[in-house]
Amino acid sequence: MPSKSAHFAPAVFSRSRLAALAVATACCATYAVVVTGPAHAATVAVHDIQGSTRTSPLAGQQVTGVAGVVTGVRTYGSSRGFWLQDTAPDDDPATSEGVFVFTGSAPTVRTGDAVTVAGTVSEYVPGGASSGNQSLTEITKPTVTVVSSGNEVPVTTVSAKSVPAAYTPTGDPAAGGSVNGLTLRPEKYALDYYESLEGENIRIGSSRVVTATDPYAELWVTVRPGENPTVRGGTRYGSYTAQNTGRLQIQSLGAVADFPAANVGDVLAGRTEGPLDFNQFGGYTLVARELGTLKDTGPGRETTRAQGRGELAVATYNVENLDPTDTTFEEHAAAIVDHLKSPDIVSLEEIQDNNGAKDDGTVAADVTLTELTDAIVAAGGPRYAWRSIDPQDKQDGGEPGGNIRQAFLYNPERVSFTDRAGGDATTAVGVTREHGHAALTASPGRIDPANAAWANSRKPLAGEFTFRGKRVIVVANHFASKGGDQALTSQYQPPARSSETQRHAQGVAVNAFVKSVLKVERDADVIALGDINDFEFSGTAQRLEAGGALWSAIKSLPRGERYTYDYQGNSQVLDQILVSPSIRKKDAFRYDSVHINSEFHDQISDHDPQVLRVRP
Repeated sequence: MPSKSAHFAPAVFSRSRLAALAVATACCATYAVVVTGPAHAATVAVHDIQGSTRTSPLAGQQVTGVAGVVTGVRTYGSSRGFWLQDTAPDDDPATSEGVFVFTGSAPTVRTGDAVTVAGTVSEYVPGGASSGNQSLTEITKPTVTVVSSGNEVPVTTVSAKSVPAAYTPTGDPAAGGSVNGLTLRPEKYALDYYESLEGENIRIGSSRVVTATDPYAELWVTVRPGENPTVRGGTRYGSYTAQNTGRLQIQSLGAVADFPAANVGDVLAGRTEGPLDFNQFGGYTLVARELGTLKDTGPGRETTRAQGRGELAVATYNVENLDPTDTTFEEHAAAIVDHLKSPDIVSLEEIQDNNGAKDDGTVAADVTLTELTDAIVAAGGPRYAWRSIDPQDKQDGGEPGGNIRQAFLYNPERVSFTDRAGGDATTAVGVTREHGHAALTASPGRIDPANAAWANSRKPLAGEFTFRGKRVIVVANHFASKGGDQALTSQYQPPARSSETQRHAQGVAVNAFVKSVLKVERDADVIALGDINDFEFSGTAQRLEAGGALWSAIKSLPRGERYTYDYQGNSQVLDQILVSPSIRKKDAFRYDSVHINSEFHDQISDHDPQVLRVRP
């Protein structure tokens, strides 16, 4: 059972904040309060306020005489206040001894002050009640009395031994699947364990970084280094029930300028210590008064091998809202030329129109694509040709005004594109027979664009290529995002994944199209690829693969190499290349997930490109 006994260490005082963290400002702008029972004032301990469930039994009530030592002070953002921890814990491991005191303005107390607090107990839901997030127990409208200063700060050590391997209990069906009313079992479930420490001062030792530092000065580490490790130091997300309990977000109570620029595989060495907070952008977060020292031990950016003369190299690469105003063209070109070794065909996702997010009806992207292909030549790569179809204005989702779409780059010295007129934003591409082979009625063409599955989402782009006399049909995809899904730390367990309904329908539509190709030519070589925005084990992937029409080739890699994206400490698959039976059964392909972005703090895209080398 995880120990709750308090250990003591010298006080470490908070440094003044040089700049407010955007995440802190965003997550604390609005309060949602849960009120239970009649309001009255009572002298209580912190563990009485926290109780043995996720919500306080005293929510909405006024309390007095809440005693403890200040363990951290937040003077920035909209959530100004301090953390208070009782130095006389009870014997119940489910009840936290720490709590956040929301002051609204910069507190005058210091770390190490012994104080008593009177105020109102409230439950703040980061992101609002509609987010489904768990709540944070707080004392609001406080009156604070400083009793003494310079006291030792209580601390609880969090380690691989203390964090359970199981992630969460199943929510109460009578409460709509919420875990809020369940008695915490910190010895069995990680979410219960972290909740039992909510507001407490915690300490971790040397820990491996599993998500790189982001623009909001936060990173993720794992306190369970043996948990589903990737070959490059991350933690792999391999199923809906393997959430990885050792992941922990780290922020700082110090200056943003002092926050380490860490990559996956680096180590935050030594002691990291501070209060355990909860926010909408990752859940349980160690807000560090003291940060460990960054040790640069992570691997560098990967480079794939060049394709052989008889190999067709096909890649997918999400270039993250690329438009002519960006400064990343040279870097993307270097990625394609140096790290991907100039694939024969590149499916690009998130190509924006010629003036980016400016919303003036522009839909053409020829300037964007020309700038990229020119940059590739300047980087020493081939003079790629390109094909795409302009979407209807504001009909394909993404950044408003940007009109993102997929596009094909191809090297005409190695592969040819079969142009067939008739493809536009609203005309569905079909399949016909030509000299005994499947052929597209329009190339490039869009798959079933009137289908409701593609509402406010990118329509798949199909193109017909020829490599060394062999016809290959390629389908470029960018499925609907995961926006609106409940977080892994949601109060609802398992969390709802509302966004997958649209992706499921999109998977069905692409699968039906591929089957129509295979109906005309059973052994047709078809490659469907892109930002699928879903996992290789997901219902979306199952629908794409239905009936054996396609198979996600990333599953040919060892499990520790199967990832394309890194989110909240989980290395996971969002980008996929799927192949038809003719390609799979010949075992004439090799797959590479080329890790150049997702694991690095200075990424030019949040996705890693994927390369398939095949002998058609």
